[in-house]
Amino acid sequence: IDFKGVNMVINYDLPTSAVEYIHRIGRTGRAGHTGKAVTFFTEDDKPLLRSIANVIQRAGCPVPDYIKHLPKLQSKQKKKFIKKPLTRESICTTPQCFLKKAKRKMKTTKENVKEKKKVKEDKNGGKLQSVSES
Repeated sequence: IDFKGVNMVINYDLPTSAVEYIHRIGRTGRAGHTGKAVTFFTEDDKPLLRSIANVIQRAGCPVPDYIKHLPKLQSKQKKKFIKKPLTRESICTTPQCFLKKAKRKMKTTKENVKEKKKVKEDKNGGKLQSVSES
């Protein structure tokens, strides 16, 4: 699939191989256009960084020295990462104000549903008692 006009790709998790990295960032800068790729990584991702940094460097882009000097990933480790990628906590990109607003709306909706249910039960199954005066 070719998406026209993509000028930036953001990787929230580091790809497990250089080939996967190339595939992901290949969505930007097509047909002679320029584009940017931003990739977030953690300490746990360090073993995967060097192979990706080599690809970036061969493409003529700058790579920080500390990444170039990271130890090379052993083939056993590489297979392990490809077979079972790192597990990460779920991230949320929705602003907190929207989440709070949705939560309030959901709460109100639930309260309304409960209230309607109660009224319906009163009409159908509830017995109204009348007290007569003597």
